[in-house]
Amino acid sequence: MEMKQVSDKCFAVLNEKNRVCDANSGLINRGGGVVIDTQSDLPHARQMIDMFSKVWPGMPRRVVNTHEDADHVWGNQLFEGAEIIAHRSVPERMKQVANPEESQKLLRGVRGLLTRVVLKMLHPGIVAAGQQLLEDYDFDGIELVLPTTLFDTRYELDLDGTEVHLIYVGPCHQVGDTIIHVPKERVVFAGDVLFRQCTPMGWTGSYQKWFQCLDLITQLNPEVIVPGHGPLCGLEGVREQKAYLQYLRDESKKCFDAGLTSLDAAKKIEFGPYGEWRAPARLYMNVERAYREFRNEPPDAPWDTPGTFDAIYQVAKAKGIEVEY
Repeated sequence: MEMKQVSDKCFAVLNEKNRVCDANSGLINRGGGVVIDTQSDLPHARQMIDMFSKVWPGMPRRVVNTHEDADHVWGNQLFEGAEIIAHRSVPERMKQVANPEESQKLLRGVRGLLTRVVLKMLHPGIVAAGQQLLEDYDFDGIELVLPTTLFDTRYELDLDGTEVHLIYVGPCHQVGDTIIHVPKERVVFAGDVLFRQCTPMGWTGSYQKWFQCLDLITQLNPEVIVPGHGPLCGLEGVREQKAYLQYLRDESKKCFDAGLTSLDAAKKIEFGPYGEWRAPARLYMNVERAYREFRNEPPDAPWDTPGTFDAIYQVAKAKGIEVEY
């Protein structure tokens, strides 16, 4: 990880690998300090805190969770006594999708030879994802600490004269999606509504909702955007991701109309100019999400997570590329 100053008062900690769990975090060093997202495990969260300590004395008084996914909330417990702010949906969603015990159990299984062999026979994608996570992450000791301050549509902070606007935009990547706009700094912390140079993943919501969120970021006209994953960018990052999602939705519709399954469609659709992005086989999720819309399924329909990771594995194998998540 590395820390970058993105404006006078805003900083970002960036994870360079841009894979699952390699999430970015932010700091606004005014008015008691605000941390945006708290990393995927305790070692990474401690490293982030150490980096931020170079530009902010003491522990920040506030934390913002941009949404409910584990890689953005599993460092919350290290901010004892801090106000943790998130959209109203996030606490219950965290209980559903960010249970640390499940991930701890998965990694124990992947470490064990016999369990790993059995798992690989049943779910090769889960084993591949687990082995990837073991390269960098340790989920031991994580306790789920929920947000303490909840809001519905907007929440504003005044940090010694620096205004910070929390804007609910979900569901597009997840139910609780929130972006953080710092107008005077011309900075947006986008959370996972924006991925940069790595394939976006959408768990809930709709394509149309995601497009609306990207259009909103464009209207805010930031100079710097901190994506949830990937390097810093300007509005070119928004344009690229919107073009990618439009391409995937259009290609998925052709395959859907031709009677292909979502898995066969994901194997068939060309990566095009997006093949250089990290983890391109994750396009399966975007294809399946489009298929859900075409089938008129609800935007928050549950996912078969093992089946999803297996499908990504199969797409990577079919296309002859490295399996990564």
